[in-house]
Amino acid sequence: QVQVVESGGGLVQAGGSLRLSCEASGNTFSLNAIGWYRQAPGKQRELVATISSGARTNYADFVQGRFTISRDNAKKTVYLQMHDLKPEDTATYYCRMGTSVWGQGTLVTVSS
Repeated sequence: QVQVVESGGGLVQAGGSLRLSCEASGNTFSLNAIGWYRQAPGKQRELVATISSGARTNYADFVQGRFTISRDNAKKTVYLQMHDLKPEDTATYYCRMGTSVWGQGTLVTVSS
């Protein structure tokens, strides 16, 4: 069964940085687009960034150049490098492979 597992969340002060990882199982990783999403308490899940199988990237407007998504197909891993974090970035961050494989999420908390 194909799965994705997120890691790298934690507590950071405003202005700090974190790198999230999304590691996949199975043999179809390189063929799939991967997306990072986030969900803050009481809010709907929203798209943060995506990367296609050909490494084309797309970002939500609120990222404003602070985040970078990348992929390492040999490691079956997608990264989300986040800089200049803000308290409003506090959320559980989820990885999605393709259209239906979701991870359990990793919590990012940004203190002011």
